[in-house]
Amino acid sequence: MSRPASHAPFALSQGLVATLTLLALAGCAVGPDYKRPEATLPEAYVATTEAAPAAQAPVEKEWWKLFQDATLNDLVRQAQEHNHDLLLAVAQVEEAEGVAREAGAAFFPQIDANASGGRNEISMKTDPLPAANTQRLRDSRKASLSTSFEIDVWGKLRRANEAARAQLLSSRYARDTVELSVASLVTNAYLTLRAADADLALTRDTVATREKALDIVKSKQEAGSASPLDLHQAESTLATAQAQAASLRRQRAVAETQLALLTGKPDLKIAAGDLRQLPLPPVPPAGLPSSLLEARPDIRQAEETLVAANAKIGVAKAALYPSLSLTGSLGSESAALTNLFTSAAGAWSLGLAATMPIFDFGRNAARIDQATAKQKQALISYQKTVQTAFKEVNDALVGLRENGEGERAQEKRVQATQKTLELAQLRYEAGYSAFLEVLDAQRSANDALLDYVSTRQARLTSAVDLFKALGGGWKDDFKAESLKNSGNDQAAAPVAKAGQ
Repeated sequence: MSRPASHAPFALSQGLVATLTLLALAGCAVGPDYKRPEATLPEAYVATTEAAPAAQAPVEKEWWKLFQDATLNDLVRQAQEHNHDLLLAVAQVEEAEGVAREAGAAFFPQIDANASGGRNEISMKTDPLPAANTQRLRDSRKASLSTSFEIDVWGKLRRANEAARAQLLSSRYARDTVELSVASLVTNAYLTLRAADADLALTRDTVATREKALDIVKSKQEAGSASPLDLHQAESTLATAQAQAASLRRQRAVAETQLALLTGKPDLKIAAGDLRQLPLPPVPPAGLPSSLLEARPDIRQAEETLVAANAKIGVAKAALYPSLSLTGSLGSESAALTNLFTSAAGAWSLGLAATMPIFDFGRNAARIDQATAKQKQALISYQKTVQTAFKEVNDALVGLRENGEGERAQEKRVQATQKTLELAQLRYEAGYSAFLEVLDAQRSANDALLDYVSTRQARLTSAVDLFKALGGGWKDDFKAESLKNSGNDQAAAPVAKAGQ
């Protein structure tokens, strides 16, 4: 329909838009509304026995700072700024934000500007004789604004927007999951490097001690109180310690390059340190509530994925109902360009269209089945993520507890083997025992010290695993007491040197 513009079409269009808007707002959104699945987990973790605290425990976002190591803090900061996996996750969030804005824009009409001009030759043939044929040229100039708008009666657009927003939240939680994972990877790689540093320090002491022992054997051989067998055995144990030092240097180099990759700094160099100088992190309180799992970003990501899948069922079901669209245009049309914007050249159009599937041979039903199946998959994935998280927390609690017991046992072993070595050396130098007894004591003392470092690394790694499993940490009011306890534990750590 095309006619001169007047105030009447404006009033008509405003009334129609208002009516359709009310219809859209009154319309129900088809498809199931989201309801969080019920948790099937115990209130507290298996590794704890006391009643859970009543209050929800907040997470500690920068949990790695509890190790009180400036180098570690700097490495994590660099990883958060330059790690490629984290940068990729950030870019995926930006993409999801664009998708969500696009879904939200569907609630508003799209307005387009149109302009055209043309000349047509129209045949005016009215007589079968060629002489009667005439032709006429017609010019046409048009300029208008047009719009189209889908009326969301059945909630298709609302469900699509709900799905897009849930996917945006899911991508943000996915980024947080990567950030937490990167921080734990950096921390564990740093602990590996510092364990290699401690082992290297112990091995250097071992090499020095065995060089001293070799000198003693040579002196005793020159005096006739030692056999060539003692000399060869002393040389063999020294070479073993030197080979051990070379292997540890390789392990340290590998850990350093791993940190370089995680931080995005290929030329990263880290000065030597010692794992034994790192304080033990806070010990979690008894009765740690399982509700802390809600802080884990991967669980929140899985739930938002479930929300999106649930909303997409409504999008699929809305396709079974009529689709209503409102179209309109307002502009001018004239044969001459000079008259295009005069009042007499005004033209407008307004239309309402409805489309409903009649025979689609099961296409829409199949799409609903697909969306329903994806929602079931998302539900199963969510439930699996929750149960896996619960297992990881329990495993980390058990590891933290048992590695602590193991470290205390290793301390006693270190002290016993050092005393044994001292006595063996005195007995050999006094001529009361063979050099083989010294060699056996050296191996035992060296193994005990290296095993102590390994156990301490495992204990610190269990703490990192617990922080990661909980999505950060637990109640702040437990930390001061825990740090005090860990400080007492730290004071009991062996400070003796290897080698012995």
